[in-house]
Parts: sequence; C-alpha cells; structure tokens
Amino acid sequence: MSKTKLFNDFSEVTTKEWKQKIQVDLKGADYNNTLVWKSPEDIKVKPFYNIDDLDGKTTNINTPDWNIGQAIFVQNENASNKKALDVLDRGAEDLIFTIPNDSIKIDVLLKNIDLKNRTVYFFLQFLSSEYISKIDAFTKDQSVTVHYNIDIIGNLASSGNWFYNLAKDHQELDKIAAITSTKNTIGVNVSTYQNAGATMVQQLAYAMAHANEYLNHFKNSTIPNITFTVSVSGNYFFEIAKLRALRLLWKTLTAEYNTNADCTILALPSKRNKTLYDYNVNMLRTTTECMTASMGGANTIYNLAYDAIYHKDNEFGERIARNQLLILKKESYLDVVNNPADGAYYIESLTHQLAEKALELFKSVEATGGFLSNLKSHQVQKKIKESAAKEQELFNTEKEVLVGTNKYQNKEDKINEDLELYPFVKTNARKTLIEPIIEKRLAESLEQNRLKDE
Repeated sequence: MSKTKLFNDFSEVTTKEWKQKIQVDLKGADYNNTLVWKSPEDIKVKPFYNIDDLDGKTTNINTPDWNIGQAIFVQNENASNKKALDVLDRGAEDLIFTIPNDSIKIDVLLKNIDLKNRTVYFFLQFLSSEYISKIDAFTKDQSVTVHYNIDIIGNLASSGNWFYNLAKDHQELDKIAAITSTKNTIGVNVSTYQNAGATMVQQLAYAMAHANEYLNHFKNSTIPNITFTVSVSGNYFFEIAKLRALRLLWKTLTAEYNTNADCTILALPSKRNKTLYDYNVNMLRTTTECMTASMGGANTIYNLAYDAIYHKDNEFGERIARNQLLILKKESYLDVVNNPADGAYYIESLTHQLAEKALELFKSVEATGGFLSNLKSHQVQKKIKESAAKEQELFNTEKEVLVGTNKYQNKEDKINEDLELYPFVKTNARKTLIEPIIEKRLAESLEQNRLKDE
C-alpha cells in the first residue's frame, strides 16, 4: 500500500474537532485553565498544534552544520597553544580565544595549529586596532575563518563604560573594519541579557536593537557580518524557537539595509540555571541545552563544564563537557539531520510568536531613540531587572524548579571546601557612565544561606 493511499484512508481532523474531543475528555473542566499555560514571554501554550496555527507562515531558514567549539582563556600564550593543539586532537573543531591584554603574542598562540578550513573566534577584553591588525596579518593567508567579535556596545552594557570613550571607541571600530581581511568583524553578546534574567523576547529584541546600532554606523560603507553569542537555557522547545527566530529577525532587519551581511550564532549553555549543590545535575542541563543549540541552528556550540561556576579550568571538567558534544554529534548523529525542527507545528508557531513579539519591542526601542539611548536612560536595565525579579520569585516559590537546589535537596551535600572560584555576583564600587547589566544565577541567595550553615 502506498503512503499516499494510506493517508487518503484517514479524514482530516480540524482544530474545532480536536477541541471538542478534548472538552469531552475533560468532563467539565475548563479547557483554558486546565491545559493552556502562559510563558514569561506572554505566549499561551496550547495542548496541541496543527497546520492552522501557522496561518501560512514558514520560517524558510536552513539549519547550518554545527561545529564543536573549545573556549580557552589565554593567560599564557605558550600554555594556551599547547592546550589548543591538545583539544583539537581530542575532538574540538573550532577555537574560541579570550585574550585579556595586548601582551599576548599571536604567532606563539597559534604556532603549529593547522588553521586551514578552521573557524577561530577571538574575544578581546580590550580595544586595539593595532592588535587586531597583528591577528589579521598572521591569519589572512591561511584559509581560516576568523571572527573578531568587536562589541563596544556590549562592553558598555556589561561594564557600564566604554573601553575609552564614545568617540575613540568608534574610531577604533572604524579602523578595525578597514584593516581586517575578514568581514566577520562585529559581535553582539546576547548572553549578557539572558544571564541577567531577560525574557526570550527581550533577548531577541535587544539583540536586534544592539546589532542595529552597528548597521546604522556602517550603513554608508560595507556592512560587516555579525556574530551573535547566545546563551541557551532549559526551556527546550522555546530555546530552539529562539535561535530560529533570531535568524528570522536578522533576515528581516538586513533586508531594510539592502545588505547580504550574514550572521553567525555561537551558542553556549546559560549560567543562570547552574548550581553549586548537586552540581552533577549541571551535566544534564548542559546536555539538553547543547541539543537545543544544535536543533535551533547554531554554527558553533561550546559547552560549559559542570563545575565551571566554582572550579578553575580543569582537564576533567573540560573533557566531559567536550565529550557531551562529541556524543551528540558523533553518536546521536545530530550533525546529519537537516532542519530537525521542520514540520513541528509547535516549534514553528513559537518561532513566529517570539519573532513577532520581539519585533514589536524592537520597534519600541527604535522609536525611543535606539538601543544606546535606552541603555543611557536605563530603560533596558529596568526592563531586564523586572523580568529577572519575576523569574526569581518563581524560583523562590518552587514554581520554577532546579532539581537538587530549590527542590529535592540532598541535605548532606557540602561544597564549601571545593570552592576555587567565588561563585556569586561581585560588586566593586567604581564610577560608571551607565548602570551595568549584571549577570546573576537564580540559586545564588539560596546557596549563600546553605553555605553559612555548613
């Protein structure tokens, strides 16, 4: 029997018929109160979805092949070079270097690394066109894809200050754009907003408004590609839809500038839902979050070690984190499935709802002067704080559960003697131009109280 004939034997079931059947099975209980719930993004989630929910809309965005990334903080270029060579030999494909100062020698850092057809991301904790020119000179003839992730606005948002000042930061930005042989100059750090407690709609809207500042700046010249660094949390289907919505919004935004500038998504697990106590659960959280990133369409995924919030970088934690990605890619074959979310009415519906709500908020930000203006007036900070407070209340009342932390605690857990890093928000009194956006984990206050009782 052919598939066509098989499906012809079944009549289509309309949305109305589904709801009528559900109402009968509910035996008088209210459909909306019993089966429909509302997300923090003000999206009503129904018990079933079908083609009627799409209203003819399709995303039409292909999911790219994704690579396994390894993040390396470069304190010493020789040690970091040795580590890079080792992790590449053990399954990592892309390298993500965080460089704290301009004393790091690029030729030493990249020595003997086969850069051909590889992707390397640089995150500089300083702003220097001269230093970028050194990276560009070393890499430009080696068939390597380099992402510089220059994000002067992201630095302002997270630190409260420019690297130098508004004028000099933009001058350096222009110099960097002019000297680099790659178009992957600009980065937008969406992780800051997620880890501070922003809703998905806010993350998407602020990401677009943040990026739009750069598009406006370069609109009379060549608009560079933008790399979005995105943190993914535990709301599985919503997070898949979030990444798909990001690409949909980028496509919409760049169409206004008549540019083919591309976007790259560098994804990693969120820190906001990670915990000190019952820390092995973090491994389960990061596994589903990395799955989300692969299905949502990230280009590169790098994992967060289960002990990253309280241990210094260590071989065991990093090996397990990398192996999680290797299992997802090599044993679960998540790298050979094209557009795995295609045909999922629920995810497709979420994608368009998130995109539409984010576009509405984006327009509101632009109508009030743009992203920088809203940062300076502290409207962005205020809105994120409000969302974070609502999420914190859900956690405090156990309506948002982190297993082993605010529910199903192991009272015998002890962590104090294992702390190598301070796992809570640090506050240093200093003068800033604006109020910085502060990242904070949900479990911090509860964990501090537990530590006092150890």
